[in-house]
Amino acid sequence: MQRPGQSRWLLLLPLLPLGLAALLLVAGGDWQVALRNALFDQYQRWQPRPYVEVPVRIIDIDEASLARLGQWPWPRQRLAALVDRLQAAGSAAIGFDVLFAEADRTAPQAIADLWQLDGALRRQVLALPDHDRLLAASLQRADVVLGFALTRGPQVAIGGRMPTARAAFVHLGEPQLAWLHAFAGAVPALPLLEGAARGNGALSFVPDADGVVRRVPLVLTLNDQPLPGLAAEALRVAQGGPPMILRSAGHGQGFTGAADNAGLGEVRIGDFLIPSSPQGELWVHYTGHRPQRSIAAWRILAGEVSGDQLAGQILLVGSSAQGLMDLRFGPFGVLPGVEVHAQALEQMLSGQFLQRPAWARGGELAFLVGGGLLVGLLAVRARALIAAAAGAGLLALGGGGAWYAFRAHGLLLDAALPALAIVLTFIVCSLAHHLASEREQRWIKEAFARYVSPNRVAHLVDHPEDMNLGGERRDCSFIFTDLTSFTGMMEGMDPGQAVALLNDYLDRMIAIAFAHDGTLDRIVGDAVAIMFSAPVAQPDHRQRALACGLAMDAFACTYAAELQARGIPFGQTRIGIHAGEVIVGNFGGNNIFDYRALGDPVNTASRLEAVNKYLGTRLCISEEIHAAAPETPARPVGQLVLKGKSRPLAVFEPLAAALPGSAPLADYLVAYDRMRRGDAAAGGCFAALHAAWPDDPLVALHSRRLQAGDCGELIVMAEK
Repeated sequence: MQRPGQSRWLLLLPLLPLGLAALLLVAGGDWQVALRNALFDQYQRWQPRPYVEVPVRIIDIDEASLARLGQWPWPRQRLAALVDRLQAAGSAAIGFDVLFAEADRTAPQAIADLWQLDGALRRQVLALPDHDRLLAASLQRADVVLGFALTRGPQVAIGGRMPTARAAFVHLGEPQLAWLHAFAGAVPALPLLEGAARGNGALSFVPDADGVVRRVPLVLTLNDQPLPGLAAEALRVAQGGPPMILRSAGHGQGFTGAADNAGLGEVRIGDFLIPSSPQGELWVHYTGHRPQRSIAAWRILAGEVSGDQLAGQILLVGSSAQGLMDLRFGPFGVLPGVEVHAQALEQMLSGQFLQRPAWARGGELAFLVGGGLLVGLLAVRARALIAAAAGAGLLALGGGGAWYAFRAHGLLLDAALPALAIVLTFIVCSLAHHLASEREQRWIKEAFARYVSPNRVAHLVDHPEDMNLGGERRDCSFIFTDLTSFTGMMEGMDPGQAVALLNDYLDRMIAIAFAHDGTLDRIVGDAVAIMFSAPVAQPDHRQRALACGLAMDAFACTYAAELQARGIPFGQTRIGIHAGEVIVGNFGGNNIFDYRALGDPVNTASRLEAVNKYLGTRLCISEEIHAAAPETPARPVGQLVLKGKSRPLAVFEPLAAALPGSAPLADYLVAYDRMRRGDAAAGGCFAALHAAWPDDPLVALHSRRLQAGDCGELIVMAEK
């Protein structure tokens, strides 16, 4: 029986992480981004950015302001008044997260047209100040940044006009405009207002596929021309309008070639250096909602806010009112778009940045490959507990390291994807190892079953605790067999041929025992000992033992006859069967032990096998066995006092095992009953039977005994 070799595929499975890494590098996938973003959002929920007081405030057109001052859009002279109050308080810059793409609908010209005024009344209305001009005049007196909306489609502004760029850009290294988010169309502010403002910034965000805004664009492109985002432009105007310096990721870092064209690395706006994603974005580290960040617009117009609260502040005018629909999704839920710009500005001023370094993806893939290889090798080579512990340790190392990098250094490292790959590798390799181990165990079980009974092997697999030393009381049945004249046969033929015949004989005898769910107790030379009801209890063990013994006898007779017909002097098989209570279990020392039964019934079964020689029979069973299967025809042998015993044992010979030429059962039972009762005529009965059936060994035995002066059925054995 050849041992199964280790499959090549099992040895190749630990390379699974390499294949996964290559697939991830080549294919990528939206699901990777979604998984990574979900992890980064969870980081922020666990540790939001600590709110730090910096000169940034939101002038909020909130629900209360709309309730007090009327629905949106407000008349432009009201917004002009708002700008004047903010400028008078000494604000550093005012940014509008509001798109002024159309003329004021409440302006005198619009009202005159709407009401279809004419004559003197129309001239009087048109003589009133134009609201847009009032707002433009206020914008000229302050440092104001207006906004424009960008679209992926073609130009949609009236007249085909594009937004005016107020910011100048300086490139350090190769220009990286191709990396920036590109737009083909825009909706700019009115030329009158745009021309009066100090700055002009994009109001647009670029949310991820799930709609969550995680990054704010610092720079975008419109028809290949760079334009600033609203937050970046507000910071620039607040510092007097210096140019924005765009440094490529590889510039000044000792890299050349492809690394120098890997997108933006940072954006400098005046005194502030802002780390950038390759696409020119700032990762937003949200604080969650902070009421102190916002001031209601109605309070400014009502004069309830002192100038000290506004002086030196970058003020972003926007709306949190749900009806105005300027709402965005963030890691903490829904928030106003103006608050996203404000939180980005807070990070620029406080220096609290999140970064996904350029080496992050390479490091994650390296950890995926290294950790996956280690776990995969352990999963197919080591014990399951060791592999699981190593996998858990790697997951803790990756997850803990990524969390520490976020907390201590603001680095965004993806521990989810390597963890997923390591877990997948562990599961696949462990499953393969398990399947290989099962195959190995099946081989061992099959091989072991050639030395130990299959039911014993199965029981030990299911109940390994039974490997402990010790035993238990159990009612069992036992079969002992012995082959006559085997020593003489060994002397008369080639030893190799004799051993081959013996092995074939034993193999088929044991197969019969296993077919009846017997347990091989031992093999001694040509003798076999079989037990039933151990290790697994068998309520019908006596019937099983009898059926097994009869099958063994039938085979042994046929096998011997076949060999004798070929001129090979193969002897007869003698069999003894008995049952009783024994101690069954593992016996021996700590280093080696033997599973067997100890007790008098074992010796009795052995004696019954041996007594066949004296009786001239092939199979003897005790009354314990016969009583359990009364439907099996058998004739009584006598009350035998076996060698070493003091009490007689009723012994029977199954008729199926009786020799050819045996007396009829009815005649035998009549003679045996007379002998049992001590009838003087018993001797004559057996003498007559012997004369009629001279080949019946039991009849001959009792005839001799009675003629020699014995009486009754008691037979005392002087030999084993």
